Amino acid sequence: LIVVSHDRYLLERVTDHQYAILAGGLRHLPGGVDEYLRLRQSQSEVRPAPSAAPASPSASGLSGAERRSAEKEVASIERRLEKLAAEVENLHQQLTGHDHSDYVGLQKLSDQLKATEDDAAALEDRWLELTEKLG
Repeated sequence: LIVVSHDRYLLERVTDHQYAILAGGLRHLPGGVDEYLRLRQSQSEVRPAPSAAPASPSASGLSGAERRSAEKEVASIERRLEKLAAEVENLHQQLTGHDHSDYVGLQKLSDQLKATEDDAAALEDRWLELTEKLG
């Protein structure tokens, strides 16, 4: 189900993942609406004056080798994020189908889910850092 709304309260209460259209593209927001607001604020602070010349492709300050290395790492992170997303989905299904009177088993699955989501969040942070460097 996709929910499109400007109502922050609704979005935070009924959705598991939030996305926003930023800089002409769809972007996942692991930090939710607060992350969206921070990104919008940073975009308005970083946005050059209208009379400024557009940045050159080498403006990222990365050498060719550094750029290739960063691009390879981004691709690797994207593959790992896909695997982690599938693992999170699998753990959600296991939790749903698990015997709800088995508190120990539920806690074990919940701990696995939390660890997997934490891994994904760390990878998303690294992905954001690299894509900002790449421009």
